Amino acid sequence: MSYFDAASSAPLHPVARQALLASLDEGWADPARLYREGRRARMLLDAAREAAADAVGCRVDELVFTSSGTRAVHAGIAGALAGRRRVGRHLIVSAVEHSAVLHSAEGLVAEGGAATEVPVDRTGAVRPEGYAEALRADTALACLQSANHEVGTVQPVAEVAEVCRAAGVPLLVDAAQSLGWGPVEGAWSLLAASAHKWGGPAGVGLLVVRKGARFAVQGPVDERESGRAAGFENLPAIVAAAASLRAVRAEAAAEAVRLRELTERIRTRVPRLVPDVDVVGAPTHRLPGIVTFSCLYVDGETLLHELDREGFSVSSGSSCTSSTLTPSHVLRAMGVLSEGNVRVSLPPGTAAADVERFLAVLPRAVSGVRQRFAGPAPAPVAAVRQDSLVVDALGKRCPIPVIELAKVIGNVPVGGTVRVLSDDAAARLDIPAWCEMRGQEYVGEEPADRGAAYLVRRLS
Repeated sequence: MSYFDAASSAPLHPVARQALLASLDEGWADPARLYREGRRARMLLDAAREAAADAVGCRVDELVFTSSGTRAVHAGIAGALAGRRRVGRHLIVSAVEHSAVLHSAEGLVAEGGAATEVPVDRTGAVRPEGYAEALRADTALACLQSANHEVGTVQPVAEVAEVCRAAGVPLLVDAAQSLGWGPVEGAWSLLAASAHKWGGPAGVGLLVVRKGARFAVQGPVDERESGRAAGFENLPAIVAAAASLRAVRAEAAAEAVRLRELTERIRTRVPRLVPDVDVVGAPTHRLPGIVTFSCLYVDGETLLHELDREGFSVSSGSSCTSSTLTPSHVLRAMGVLSEGNVRVSLPPGTAAADVERFLAVLPRAVSGVRQRFAGPAPAPVAAVRQDSLVVDALGKRCPIPVIELAKVIGNVPVGGTVRVLSDDAAARLDIPAWCEMRGQEYVGEEPADRGAAYLVRRLS
């Protein structure tokens, strides 16, 4: 079995396992106590904090351990907003932030605050100018991920941090995906990360608040972790997290070169091996181990099951793999195809032979799913007008609306139109993306009695 979903959670690093087992014997006592066992636990906690601070590039007293990366994000945003409440209650985020950040923004708006989403380009990257344009007199905080968790695109954090610094606005960086590869550059004010992303144990996060950043802890406060993370420290997990972070950093330079070569194989060969594939994300400014592509006329959930049967664990941003039946907000913000989406995120140590086997298996898996879904039956035509067809895809989920559009586009003359009726949320993203891939014109969306009507003009 080949585990290719490290962006969700990396396998436990051997150093983390060793440190975890050792600290279970030595780090069980309360580090706040003065007796021998407590002092020993305090020494382990202090050493872990020093190691983590060194990896982040911050002062030891600026870093606290939290119960998760999500908790670090929530606590960081809430504390920074509360610390600057006299300035205002406006928050800036990018459109492709992790859900932990977006949920915080939604909560702020629900409580009467305001939030602005900065758009991204088709690679998933923000423009620093977008943050400059979003700044207001009442902006209390800006947030930006260091690298995207779904497509691997690295963000211009240093440039955005400079824009925010010039305006006197703190920047919180979600560094969950990138911290294992290196420190985050720039004049950021707050940083959050999660240990299970770099091979540490789950249940440990980092929150860094740099000196000078106004911060007011929200909720009940106790004496633990400078009052910023209440509750008894999970010391064995913290020690393992810090040890594994130091270990992966020592390996990062060499491993990054190796994984970039492997993901570049996937990026360049998948479009040659599988027709009608869109490789998404930045081609160069991206994390070493992540590559994402989307396949036309493919149901994402079915494809993931096929790959799982072949021995590959991958992830997807397709709506048909989501309980919400909506496509990934990242893919939607990028304006790229979401159907048949596959995210391959290679953990350190991935063998080249496993990547070659994946490339051998993928074409057969995609072809099998397409045969199952495309079928020979023509699309149901609800009405026919001169030079125009209306395709009724109501009640049908991704990828059926696009499949039915593809079947009938040749039945109208060049310059003719096809109107696709669909109530599937993915159609709003996938039909324009299909038009761009197939050289047709997406005219736009119109209201309909149910769902929406998507108008496509045939150009060739």
